Amino acid sequence: MTTDNHKAALITGGARRIGACIARALHGAGFNVALHCRRSQSDARALADELNAARRDSACVLAADLRDAAAVRELARAACARWRRLDALVNNASVFFETPLAAADDARMDELIGVNLKAPLLLAGELAQELARREGCIVNLTDFYASQPLKNHAAYCATQAALAMLTRSLALELAPRVRCNAVAPGAILWPEDGGAGDDDARRRAVLRRTALARTGEPADVAETVLFLVTSAAYITGETIAVDGGRAPA
Repeated sequence: MTTDNHKAALITGGARRIGACIARALHGAGFNVALHCRRSQSDARALADELNAARRDSACVLAADLRDAAAVRELARAACARWRRLDALVNNASVFFETPLAAADDARMDELIGVNLKAPLLLAGELAQELARREGCIVNLTDFYASQPLKNHAAYCATQAALAMLTRSLALELAPRVRCNAVAPGAILWPEDGGAGDDDARRRAVLRRTALARTGEPADVAETVLFLVTSAAYITGETIAVDGGRAPA
């Protein structure tokens, strides 16, 4: 257990894709970063090694199953203990899969709700005191589908809408010492397992409804998160869309 003058952030799902890009952005701004992962431990370790090579003892890996409430609470404790402070929580981890009504069984519902909604709420509760001490912040990663339905994904869309409302609610409950905002990406990275509807035709249709007519980059999301963490001292309770001006279907 060590301590230094660098601020510290916990990033859930921080091993790969957008989460890794957020970790690099915060680290580049001088933050120490705790990289949460579940299955992607080798990717998380490789990223931590990269960041530690750039600045000694500035990144660590914390593995936890966000479906397990006890593991979530231990994750919060470990993140605070690593550098004896925590200034920012970035709830990036999520799961995404189809749940047609006929397939919406308890296990699939519990996973979607547990990872996408319950874990961010539990982490906020566990870390509220430390974040208030540091006048820190929470950034939740929601989705375009928090406000627009996607066929056969009712449970996923519901968790994203709930996370957007959780953001607004926490902004009130944790004020004035903790800010809470959200970022809602659009077509940044296509899902790795998006289900039968995630094909080339559907992707082209999404881009036709996007004003900038192209996909974004993970850096577009990371830069927005970095802004909310480091430069948005008078912004709370807001969701910033990073979607290229995407219109509803």
